[in-house]
Parts: sequence; structure tokens; C-alpha cells
Amino acid sequence: MAYDEGLAHRLRELVEDDRAVTEKKMFGGLCFLHGGNMCFGIVRDELMLRVGPDQYEECLAQPHAREMDFTGRSMKGMVYVGVDGFSEDEDLAAWVERGLSFARSLPSKDAVARKKAARKKAAAKKKASKKPAKKAAPKKAAKESAKKSAKKGAATNRTARKR
Repeated sequence: MAYDEGLAHRLRELVEDDRAVTEKKMFGGLCFLHGGNMCFGIVRDELMLRVGPDQYEECLAQPHAREMDFTGRSMKGMVYVGVDGFSEDEDLAAWVERGLSFARSLPSKDAVARKKAARKKAAAKKKASKKPAKKAAPKKAAKESAKKSAKKGAATNRTARKR
């Protein structure tokens, strides 16, 4: 499924200064993420927005907006905006800001991933410190055992000779 490259260019221009915004192909279109959280995108020639549950009803009341029903079921907190709803640059910027505003309110998935990795590393370190000291290597233990046997054998031979 293709998406509108002209709209993609307009969206890129709006967010080019925000280093936290990345692009990812999703839903058969193009999505923009802020800190790893989806905020808006393009499906065919429509603008798709993640506005969250608080702004959902308000956004649906706007002209040219409708609920996102990508899978055949309504996705609460997500809306589509038809082409006429963002034909003017000011309208597009307002919609994009709604999507960015919601995504900024969420914890960054990058930060969450770093915290999760740090916790995992700390748990592994703690587990490693609880392990008992390693036993002697098998070869070394075998050599020591052979030496002890040899000493015992020599002592036994000496005792046998004395009798």
C-alpha cells in the first residue's frame, strides 16, 4: 500500500528540527514517532494521528476527521483526517502538534529500554556475585589427585619394605 510522498515531505519539514522524531513504515504507510511513541503518519493519502483518549472526542468533532478503523474496528485515541482537513499548512501544523503533544506526554520508549537493560544488567551482576567460588579445573584436580596417589603409594611401599 503506497502513501502520499508529497504529504510525507510536508510532514518532514514540520518536524525537521525535532531530533526525537523518527520515521518508520507501518500500517502500509509511513509513521512518525517521538521518542519511540507513534504520534502521526500517512495511510494512503490521509493523515493518521494518535491523539490519545482525552482529545479523541474533540478531534472527531473537527471537520474532515473520523475514527481510525484500520482493522475494521475503531481504534480509540486514533483518528484519520481527510485531505481537505490539512490542505492548508496551518491546518496540517495544528494536527501534527496534537499528535506530537500526546506522544510527548508518554515516557520515551528509548528511556524505558535503557532502564530495562540497566535493571537486567544489575540483576545479572547480583546473581553472579552470589555464585560460589569456582572449583579447580578438571585437569588441575586430576594432576593433584595423581600426585596424592603417588605419595600414598610410595609411603605404602616404604612400609612394606620395613616389614
